[in-house]
Amino acid sequence: MIQYHDGWAFLDTGDSLLDYVMEIMTDAFDPFYGEAWNRHQCNSIMGLPGVYTLVVTIEGKPAGFLLSRTVFDECELLLLAVKPEFRREGVATALFKKLIAKAKIEDTKYIHLEVREKNPALNLYYQIGFREVGRRINYYKSLNGDLYNAITLRFIVI
Repeated sequence: MIQYHDGWAFLDTGDSLLDYVMEIMTDAFDPFYGEAWNRHQCNSIMGLPGVYTLVVTIEGKPAGFLLSRTVFDECELLLLAVKPEFRREGVATALFKKLIAKAKIEDTKYIHLEVREKNPALNLYYQIGFREVGRRINYYKSLNGDLYNAITLRFIVI
C-alpha cells in the first residue's frame, strides 16, 4: 500500500522495496561499524511472516526505511535508516509513528530494539519513549577492533 502526504510516500509493498532499502542502507550506515545488512540478508527476512518493511520517499527520492518483525504480541525493530541528506527532517519519527500505529492495531504490547552505545539515534529513541531495559557488554566490534556495548530498549505500546 502507498500512502501520500505532502510529497512524502510511505510504501510497504512492491517490487522496488528491496532496491530502496539497499540504496538507503548503503548511504545511511557507516561501514566502520559493520551494522548494515547485505542484500541477501534483507531479501531473506523480508518475505517471512510477521516481517514489516516500510520505506518513505520524499518527492520520489528514497529517504528512509524500517524493518521490523512481530511475534505474538512483541515487535522487534531490526533496522532503521535515514539517508544523511534527509536527517533531521522528521523521517525517522514519521516511520516510528507508522510502526506504533500498526502495533496498536495488532495489539502489540512492546517494541524492542538494540542499538550500539553512542549511536546518535539514541536521543531520538529516548524522545519517542523508548527506555533502556538491558545491555550487552562489548557486543559490537568496529573495523579497527574497538568494542561497543549494545543497549536494549523497549517501548510500551498503549
